[in-house]
Amino acid sequence: MSALSVIWDRYTTGKTGDSPPPEFNLLRWFSLVSLVVIASVAIGLGVISTRFVLTESIERDAMLSAQFIQSIADAETRHVALPASMTMGELLDARQDAYHPQSMLAARQRARSEFLDHIALLPDALLANVYGADRVIVWSTNPSLVGKDLSGHDDLEQAFAHPRQVATSYDAVSGSRSEQKFLRAPRTLFIENYIPLLDDQGNVATVVEIYKEPRDLVSRIQRGFMLIWLASALGGGLIYLGLFWIVRRASLLLAQQQSQLIANETFVALGEMSSAVAHSLRNPLASIRSSAELAQDMVDPPVRKNITDIISQVDRMSKWVRELLISARPMSGEFEAVEPIAAIHEALHGFDQQIRHSGVRVEFRAEAAPAVISHRVLLAQVLNSLLANAIEAMPNGGLLRIEVTPDSSGKRLALAITDTGQGMSRKQETLAFKPYYTTKQGGLGVGLVMVKRIMERFGGQVSLTSREREGTRICLNFKVAGERG
Repeated sequence: MSALSVIWDRYTTGKTGDSPPPEFNLLRWFSLVSLVVIASVAIGLGVISTRFVLTESIERDAMLSAQFIQSIADAETRHVALPASMTMGELLDARQDAYHPQSMLAARQRARSEFLDHIALLPDALLANVYGADRVIVWSTNPSLVGKDLSGHDDLEQAFAHPRQVATSYDAVSGSRSEQKFLRAPRTLFIENYIPLLDDQGNVATVVEIYKEPRDLVSRIQRGFMLIWLASALGGGLIYLGLFWIVRRASLLLAQQQSQLIANETFVALGEMSSAVAHSLRNPLASIRSSAELAQDMVDPPVRKNITDIISQVDRMSKWVRELLISARPMSGEFEAVEPIAAIHEALHGFDQQIRHSGVRVEFRAEAAPAVISHRVLLAQVLNSLLANAIEAMPNGGLLRIEVTPDSSGKRLALAITDTGQGMSRKQETLAFKPYYTTKQGGLGVGLVMVKRIMERFGGQVSLTSREREGTRICLNFKVAGERG
């Protein structure tokens, strides 16, 4: 890192030792918060949906069972030719036979017997009980329950109070429910239905209690549960992935815009600082160089070497100021078609002396290449900067290879500059295009940044690959002039 970079960091942050506040990681926080929210919503919807399916299925089954039993009751009373005023609700309690005409006793018993036979043979039934008006079990598929008084049972009282069916689901047999004496133990969910049977006045005369284990209904409910949870999981996952993709794109875009904003602010501030540096150093440097040149002819030969060093260092400082001004200057110039081969020859001609002194061998086959979208002066700056870096990386000689390759589509053209110098480490390669980062002694770290800005201005791209002690390759990718749109 150059000294200018350290100074610049202090200038932009306004601090010397304080660490910057931690950045807010939008993508990380969104991924965590959205995952919790979407998972909570998906689980909540799954729970609500499964409860709704279970409740609706049980109530539907209870309604169908009540309609079926009430239809059987009406059919049996008509089948034995009982008076229309007499209902099955009045017939089921055999204790009430003494209060009715004995002439119809046989018909009453027949209707009751056939009705109870239907109840006993109901499919999926675990237990069936019939309650009299005094809440005593007057008939049951489990004879041991007959005569048991269940007064005060909430569901039973509700069934007697309101002429409608009551349905309740259970997952396991309750020890506190004395009437749950099944002849066989249920394997899965079972349902308890209270079905009121009315007298001719519309009042509840008896209540039929049926415990059912509807296996087909249970299997359908279980399949419904699986579909609900699968849909909730898939829906939540798709929503999460969709939102994550959108926020990730937005986060990347914000990061790019932030980097661009920082770069723009950096170059604006650098321009102001460059102007101050130029005004402060240009005139003193010119005076020093002029005085040194005059003294060079007036001193003895041993002193001339020192004066020559002074002139060389002054020239280096002047070049440093020029590069600083060029890198911070706003890009100007319109799009134009530039011949890349001619631009390369012109740039190489300017480095003839350095190439000879460094012992660098140039390999460049000047094949025909289409014109590219660029600007002649700015492209010259790009090539000069890259060639200077390549030659400086090979102080003891090496190979400088330049390749110009149009792609197969004819829309792009690649210009690669490869040297066999010291190369870069992986970290240095990653930071190569960062402003003010440099690996050269006395460098500014603005050369590659300027190259990147110029290439992107004209719709091009620049990439760099390097390996330590093997060399560096920089590839410029241009738009062909005929493909400007």
